[in-house]
Amino acid sequence: MARVFIYGTLKRGQPNHKVLLDGANGRAAFQGRGRTVEPYPLVIAGEHNIPWLLNLPGQGRCVAGEIYVVDEQMLSFLDEFEGCPDMYQRTPVRVTVLEWEGRQGTPEEMPATDGTLQCFVYSTASYAPEWVRLPHHDNYDSRGEHGLPYNPRENR
Repeated sequence: MARVFIYGTLKRGQPNHKVLLDGANGRAAFQGRGRTVEPYPLVIAGEHNIPWLLNLPGQGRCVAGEIYVVDEQMLSFLDEFEGCPDMYQRTPVRVTVLEWEGRQGTPEEMPATDGTLQCFVYSTASYAPEWVRLPHHDNYDSRGEHGLPYNPRENR
């Protein structure tokens, strides 16, 4: 099992969340909500208005998202779904837990005493240089005030 921090179209209420619910892809269980410990640039870019977390720790904003525990099958599915390693790269990130619904079990299952967890996140180090100058967001919503509606895969 692995922890994944979800910040974009896979979050609950967003266009691609359904793939986390599809048991054919593997298992994913919501654990809680969190925010990256370090700031990162979260931008909306490209012709399909895709959210991208640029792998530039220390720049941008602390980004809100959801924490899931996934099995190996779902992790492999997410790698393929996210175009890993070409579009996104699966990298470790430290997340401050804001709300926790996960198991109250072993220390490995719980946030650390400082309220943080290590998770995987799909960020990118391969992006157009001008993306760094796009507006940075701290919380993604495909229908947000940014005015950049996401173009779902099935419409492309």
